[in-house]
Amino acid sequence: MKKFLMCNCGETFKDLAPFALRLAVGLVFFVHGYQKLTVFKTEGVTQMLQGLGVPAPEIFAVILIAVELVGGAALVLGFFTHWAAKLTGIVALVALILVHLPNGFWLADNGYEFMLLILAATISLAVTGGGRWSLDHLFLKSGESSM
Repeated sequence: MKKFLMCNCGETFKDLAPFALRLAVGLVFFVHGYQKLTVFKTEGVTQMLQGLGVPAPEIFAVILIAVELVGGAALVLGFFTHWAAKLTGIVALVALILVHLPNGFWLADNGYEFMLLILAATISLAVTGGGRWSLDHLFLKSGESSM
């Protein structure tokens, strides 16, 4: 029982953690960006942002879609992870404050529980970088991109 409780899997699987987190968070952002681009289109995203009181909604709609698509893909690949995580983290923070926070905690009420988790994940990736199984590591020979 003691061996089970004192698992040393952290050392054995340490490269799996940033990889799994990047894949999950990157996929969430990429799919949301793809949905905004193909289903809602720029006009629909502009209207949503306008309804939230965002200034220059036409410009920010394009930025939002681009950050979700390109940032999500970059996270999946582990390419410029530090910057992709920062930019997607800003998107998560704005969504948390403007959309989800007023609805309370629960996801079923469009609350902030999921967005809080996404924000925490982007902060983690911005701090730790892409990890060993990333394009950052392959090209820069480090776990993160400092560009």
